Amino acid sequence: MIVIIGSINMDLVLNVPRMPLPGETLSGGRFQTISGGKGANQAVACARLSDDSVKVAMVACLGDDAFGTELRAALRNDGIDDSHISTIVGEASGVASILVDASGQNSIVLAAGANDALSPAHIDAARSLIEQARIVVLQLETPLATVIHAIKLAHQLGKTVVLNPAPAQALPAALLAQVDYLIPNEIEAAMLAGLNAASLDNDAAIEAAVAKLRAAGSSNVLVTLGEKGVYAALSSGSVHFAAQPTKAVDTTAAGDTFIGGFVAALAEGRSEADAIAFGQRAAALSVARVGAQTSIPYRSELEA
Repeated sequence: MIVIIGSINMDLVLNVPRMPLPGETLSGGRFQTISGGKGANQAVACARLSDDSVKVAMVACLGDDAFGTELRAALRNDGIDDSHISTIVGEASGVASILVDASGQNSIVLAAGANDALSPAHIDAARSLIEQARIVVLQLETPLATVIHAIKLAHQLGKTVVLNPAPAQALPAALLAQVDYLIPNEIEAAMLAGLNAASLDNDAAIEAAVAKLRAAGSSNVLVTLGEKGVYAALSSGSVHFAAQPTKAVDTTAAGDTFIGGFVAALAEGRSEADAIAFGQRAAALSVARVGAQTSIPYRSELEA
Protein backbone atom coordinates (compact mmCIF):
# COMPACT_ATOMS: atom_id res chain seq x y z
CA MET A 1 0.00 0.00 0.00
CA ILE A 2 1.00 3.61 -0.66
CA VAL A 3 -0.24 6.24 1.80
CA ILE A 4 -0.19 9.89 0.80
CA ILE A 5 -0.46 12.50 3.57
CA GLY A 6 -1.13 15.98 2.29
CA SER A 7 -3.24 18.60 0.60
CA ILE A 8 -6.38 18.56 -1.50
CA ASN A 9 -7.35 21.68 -3.47
CA MET A 10 -9.76 22.76 -6.12
CA ASP A 11 -7.69 24.37 -8.88
CA LEU A 12 -9.16 27.50 -10.46
CA VAL A 13 -7.31 27.53 -13.78
CA LEU A 14 -7.22 30.50 -16.16
CA ASN A 15 -5.30 30.53 -19.44
CA VAL A 16 -3.50 33.81 -20.18
CA PRO A 17 -1.34 34.94 -23.13
CA ARG A 18 1.40 35.91 -20.63
CA MET A 19 1.73 36.57 -16.92
CA PRO A 20 0.22 39.96 -15.94
CA LEU A 21 2.39 42.79 -14.64
CA PRO A 22 1.70 44.25 -11.17
CA GLY A 23 -1.45 46.37 -11.35
CA GLU A 24 -2.30 45.20 -14.87
CA THR A 25 -5.70 43.87 -15.96
CA LEU A 26 -5.21 41.24 -18.65
CA SER A 27 -7.80 39.51 -20.82
CA GLY A 28 -7.54 35.76 -20.33
CA GLY A 29 -8.94 32.74 -22.10
CA ARG A 30 -10.53 29.51 -20.94
CA PHE A 31 -11.42 29.07 -17.26
CA GLN A 32 -11.76 25.64 -15.58
CA THR A 33 -12.20 24.16 -12.12
CA ILE A 34 -10.01 21.05 -11.83
CA SER A 35 -9.33 18.75 -8.87
CA GLY A 36 -5.82 19.36 -7.54
CA GLY A 37 -3.59 19.88 -4.53
CA LYS A 38 -0.12 18.37 -4.39
CA GLY A 39 -1.15 15.59 -2.04
CA ALA A 40 -4.22 14.64 -4.04
CA ASN A 41 -2.33 14.91 -7.34
CA GLN A 42 0.32 12.53 -6.08
CA ALA A 43 -2.32 10.15 -4.74
CA VAL A 44 -4.13 10.13 -8.11
CA ALA A 45 -0.84 9.62 -9.96
CA CYS A 46 0.05 6.69 -7.69
CA ALA A 47 -3.41 5.16 -8.18
CA ARG A 48 -3.46 5.53 -11.97
CA LEU A 49 0.12 4.38 -12.47
CA SER A 50 0.20 1.42 -10.06
CA ASP A 51 -0.65 -2.13 -11.01
CA ASP A 52 -3.70 -3.79 -9.48
CA SER A 53 -1.71 -5.25 -6.58
CA VAL A 54 -0.97 -1.83 -5.04
CA LYS A 55 -3.62 0.02 -3.04
CA VAL A 56 -3.50 3.79 -2.48
CA ALA A 57 -4.91 5.68 0.52
CA MET A 58 -4.86 9.31 1.60
CA VAL A 59 -4.81 11.16 4.92
CA ALA A 60 -6.08 14.73 4.49
CA CYS A 61 -8.78 17.30 5.32
CA LEU A 62 -11.57 18.81 3.21
CA GLY A 63 -14.05 21.58 3.90
CA ASP A 64 -17.79 20.99 4.21
CA ASP A 65 -18.46 22.90 1.00
CA ALA A 66 -19.41 21.92 -2.53
CA PHE A 67 -15.75 21.75 -3.55
CA GLY A 68 -15.13 19.26 -0.73
CA THR A 69 -17.89 16.97 -1.97
CA GLU A 70 -16.60 17.15 -5.55
CA LEU A 71 -12.96 16.60 -4.55
CA ARG A 72 -13.77 13.53 -2.43
CA ALA A 73 -15.82 12.03 -5.26
CA ALA A 74 -12.93 12.51 -7.68
CA LEU A 75 -10.53 10.63 -5.38
CA ARG A 76 -13.00 7.79 -4.91
CA ASN A 77 -13.42 7.61 -8.68
CA ASP A 78 -9.70 6.78 -8.92
CA GLY A 79 -10.07 4.03 -6.32
CA ILE A 80 -8.31 5.93 -3.52
CA ASP A 81 -9.17 4.95 0.07
CA ASP A 82 -10.68 8.11 1.62
CA SER A 83 -11.51 6.63 5.04
CA HIS A 84 -8.98 8.98 6.68
CA ILE A 85 -9.94 12.12 4.77
CA SER A 86 -11.70 14.26 7.39
CA THR A 87 -14.39 16.86 6.68
CA ILE A 88 -13.86 20.05 8.72
CA VAL A 89 -17.21 21.65 9.61
CA GLY A 90 -17.43 25.37 8.86
CA GLU A 91 -14.21 25.44 6.85
CA ALA A 92 -13.71 25.93 3.12
CA SER A 93 -11.76 23.41 1.09
CA GLY A 94 -8.35 24.48 -0.17
CA VAL A 95 -8.16 26.28 -3.49
CA ALA A 96 -5.35 27.17 -5.88
CA SER A 97 -5.58 30.05 -8.34
CA ILE A 98 -3.50 29.03 -11.37
CA LEU A 99 -2.50 31.14 -14.35
CA VAL A 100 -1.16 29.20 -17.35
CA ASP A 101 0.61 31.18 -20.08
CA ALA A 102 0.94 30.44 -23.79
CA SER A 103 4.21 28.53 -23.27
CA GLY A 104 2.62 26.18 -20.73
CA GLN A 105 4.34 27.68 -17.68
CA ASN A 106 2.21 28.37 -14.63
CA SER A 107 1.96 30.71 -11.66
CA ILE A 108 0.05 29.51 -8.57
CA VAL A 109 -1.39 31.14 -5.45
CA LEU A 110 -2.76 28.89 -2.68
CA ALA A 111 -5.48 29.36 -0.07
CA ALA A 112 -4.99 26.41 2.29
CA GLY A 113 -8.48 26.29 3.82
CA ALA A 114 -9.15 22.91 5.44
CA ASN A 115 -5.62 21.73 4.61
CA ASP A 116 -4.42 23.83 7.55
CA ALA A 117 -6.58 21.72 9.87
CA LEU A 118 -4.61 18.52 9.25
CA SER A 119 -3.12 17.82 12.67
CA PRO A 120 -0.89 15.27 14.44
CA ALA A 121 -4.11 13.83 15.88
CA HIS A 122 -5.26 12.95 12.36
CA ILE A 123 -1.96 11.15 11.80
CA ASP A 124 -2.31 9.20 15.05
CA ALA A 125 -5.86 8.25 14.08
CA ALA A 126 -4.50 6.85 10.81
CA ARG A 127 -1.72 4.82 12.45
CA SER A 128 -3.25 1.47 11.48
CA LEU A 129 -3.39 2.63 7.85
CA ILE A 130 0.23 3.78 7.91
CA GLU A 131 1.25 0.44 9.44
CA GLN A 132 -0.09 -1.27 6.30
CA ALA A 133 1.88 0.99 3.96
CA ARG A 134 5.09 0.18 2.16
CA ILE A 135 5.67 3.81 1.16
CA VAL A 136 4.47 7.06 2.78
CA VAL A 137 4.48 10.22 0.66
CA LEU A 138 4.30 13.79 1.97
CA GLN A 139 4.56 17.41 0.81
CA LEU A 140 4.56 20.82 2.58
CA GLU A 141 1.08 22.19 1.77
CA THR A 142 -0.13 21.13 5.24
CA PRO A 143 1.17 22.31 8.66
CA LEU A 144 4.86 21.55 9.15
CA ALA A 145 4.25 20.23 12.67
CA THR A 146 1.94 17.60 11.19
CA VAL A 147 4.45 16.69 8.47
CA ILE A 148 7.18 16.28 11.09
CA HIS A 149 4.92 14.11 13.24
CA ALA A 150 3.90 11.94 10.29
CA ILE A 151 7.46 11.44 9.05
CA LYS A 152 8.63 10.50 12.55
CA LEU A 153 5.87 7.90 12.85
CA ALA A 154 6.42 6.45 9.38
CA HIS A 155 10.17 6.28 9.98
CA GLN A 156 9.69 4.56 13.33
CA LEU A 157 7.41 2.02 11.64
CA GLY A 158 10.13 1.26 9.07
CA LYS A 159 8.30 2.69 6.08
CA THR A 160 9.97 4.19 3.02
CA VAL A 161 9.39 7.94 3.38
CA VAL A 162 9.18 10.21 0.32
CA LEU A 163 9.08 13.99 0.85
CA ASN A 164 8.35 16.55 -1.85
CA PRO A 165 9.47 19.77 -0.10
CA ALA A 166 6.98 22.08 -1.81
CA PRO A 167 6.35 24.88 -1.16
CA ALA A 168 9.99 25.15 -0.03
CA GLN A 169 10.69 26.15 3.54
CA ALA A 170 13.43 25.59 6.08
CA LEU A 171 13.47 22.03 7.36
CA PRO A 172 15.29 20.64 10.41
CA ALA A 173 18.17 18.26 9.71
CA ALA A 174 16.57 15.71 12.02
CA LEU A 175 13.59 15.61 9.67
CA LEU A 176 15.71 15.18 6.54
CA ALA A 177 17.54 12.30 8.19
CA GLN A 178 14.23 10.41 8.42
CA VAL A 179 13.41 10.89 4.72
CA ASP A 180 14.44 8.14 2.32
CA TYR A 181 13.80 10.13 -0.88
CA LEU A 182 13.79 13.93 -0.96
CA ILE A 183 12.31 15.13 -4.28
CA PRO A 184 12.51 18.92 -4.82
CA ASN A 185 12.54 20.85 -8.06
CA GLU A 186 15.60 23.02 -8.75
CA ILE A 187 14.13 26.13 -7.07
CA GLU A 188 13.21 24.17 -3.95
CA ALA A 189 16.61 22.45 -3.91
CA ALA A 190 18.37 25.81 -4.07
CA MET A 191 16.22 27.30 -1.30
CA LEU A 192 16.75 24.29 0.98
CA ALA A 193 20.50 24.44 0.33
CA GLY A 194 20.63 28.20 0.96
CA LEU A 195 21.61 29.02 -2.63
CA ASN A 196 20.36 31.32 -5.38
CA ALA A 197 18.06 29.34 -7.69
CA ALA A 198 19.57 31.08 -10.73
CA SER A 199 22.92 29.56 -9.88
CA LEU A 200 21.66 26.01 -10.45
CA ASP A 201 22.22 26.18 -14.20
CA ASN A 202 24.54 23.20 -14.66
CA ASP A 203 25.23 19.76 -13.25
CA ALA A 204 28.14 20.97 -11.13
CA ALA A 205 25.98 23.61 -9.42
CA ILE A 206 23.15 21.14 -8.89
CA GLU A 207 25.60 18.61 -7.51
CA ALA A 208 26.89 21.21 -5.04
CA ALA A 209 23.36 21.97 -3.86
CA VAL A 210 22.56 18.28 -3.52
CA ALA A 211 25.79 17.75 -1.57
CA LYS A 212 24.59 20.33 0.96
CA LEU A 213 21.23 18.58 1.27
CA ARG A 214 22.87 15.21 1.76
CA ALA A 215 25.22 16.68 4.35
CA ALA A 216 22.12 17.94 6.17
CA GLY A 217 20.79 14.39 6.37
CA SER A 218 19.10 13.53 3.07
CA SER A 219 20.26 10.09 1.91
CA ASN A 220 18.69 10.13 -1.59
CA VAL A 221 17.89 13.36 -3.44
CA LEU A 222 16.07 13.56 -6.80
CA VAL A 223 15.99 17.08 -8.26
CA THR A 224 13.36 17.47 -10.97
CA LEU A 225 14.59 19.87 -13.67
CA GLY A 226 11.63 20.10 -16.04
CA GLU A 227 12.79 19.90 -19.66
CA LYS A 228 16.33 19.21 -18.40
CA GLY A 229 15.33 15.92 -16.78
CA VAL A 230 16.12 14.62 -13.28
CA TYR A 231 19.36 14.78 -11.33
CA ALA A 232 19.43 11.80 -8.97
CA ALA A 233 21.93 11.56 -6.12
CA LEU A 234 21.42 8.06 -4.74
CA SER A 235 23.32 5.85 -2.36
CA SER A 236 24.55 3.97 -5.45
CA GLY A 237 25.86 7.15 -7.11
CA SER A 238 24.73 10.26 -8.98
CA VAL A 239 23.13 10.22 -12.45
CA HIS A 240 21.52 12.89 -14.64
CA PHE A 241 18.49 11.37 -16.39
CA ALA A 242 17.69 13.31 -19.58
CA ALA A 243 14.07 14.35 -20.07
CA GLN A 244 11.89 12.63 -22.62
CA PRO A 245 11.17 15.02 -25.53
CA THR A 246 7.67 16.45 -25.51
CA LYS A 247 5.83 19.68 -26.31
CA ALA A 248 4.62 21.29 -23.10
CA VAL A 249 1.07 22.64 -23.05
CA ASP A 250 0.68 22.95 -19.27
CA THR A 251 3.28 21.95 -16.67
CA THR A 252 0.80 21.91 -13.76
CA ALA A 253 1.23 18.65 -11.78
CA ALA A 254 4.17 17.46 -13.88
CA GLY A 255 6.27 17.08 -10.74
CA ASP A 256 3.42 15.37 -8.92
CA THR A 257 3.00 12.96 -11.82
CA PHE A 258 6.70 12.15 -11.76
CA ILE A 259 6.56 11.45 -8.03
CA GLY A 260 3.46 9.27 -8.45
CA GLY A 261 5.09 7.23 -11.19
CA PHE A 262 8.36 6.92 -9.28
CA VAL A 263 6.59 5.81 -6.10
CA ALA A 264 4.25 3.41 -7.93
CA ALA A 265 7.24 1.72 -9.55
CA LEU A 266 9.13 1.52 -6.25
CA ALA A 267 6.09 -0.05 -4.59
CA GLU A 268 6.20 -2.79 -7.22
CA GLY A 269 9.82 -3.50 -6.38
CA ARG A 270 11.41 -1.92 -9.45
CA SER A 271 14.94 -0.51 -9.27
CA GLU A 272 15.46 3.20 -8.58
CA ALA A 273 16.63 3.79 -12.15
CA ASP A 274 13.56 2.05 -13.59
CA ALA A 275 11.30 3.96 -11.21
CA ILE A 276 12.81 7.30 -12.27
CA ALA A 277 12.41 6.44 -15.97
CA PHE A 278 8.80 5.36 -15.38
CA GLY A 279 8.05 8.63 -13.58
CA GLN A 280 9.63 10.59 -16.40
CA ARG A 281 7.50 8.86 -19.02
CA ALA A 282 4.37 9.68 -17.04
CA ALA A 283 5.40 13.32 -16.57
CA ALA A 284 6.14 13.68 -20.30
CA LEU A 285 2.57 12.65 -21.08
CA SER A 286 1.12 14.96 -18.43
CA VAL A 287 2.71 18.19 -19.72
CA ALA A 288 1.05 17.68 -23.10
CA ARG A 289 -2.35 18.05 -21.39
CA VAL A 290 -4.18 20.77 -19.49
CA GLY A 291 -4.80 20.82 -15.76
CA ALA A 292 -3.64 18.93 -12.71
CA GLN A 293 -5.46 15.62 -12.26
CA THR A 294 -6.95 15.88 -15.75
CA SER A 295 -3.41 15.63 -17.15
CA ILE A 296 -2.23 12.60 -15.15
CA PRO A 297 -2.01 9.53 -17.40
CA TYR A 298 -3.07 5.95 -16.70
CA ARG A 299 -0.70 3.00 -16.56
CA SER A 300 -2.20 1.57 -19.74
CA GLU A 301 -1.07 4.67 -21.66
CA LEU A 302 2.54 4.11 -20.64
CA GLU A 303 2.39 0.46 -21.59
CA ALA A 304 0.78 1.05 -24.99
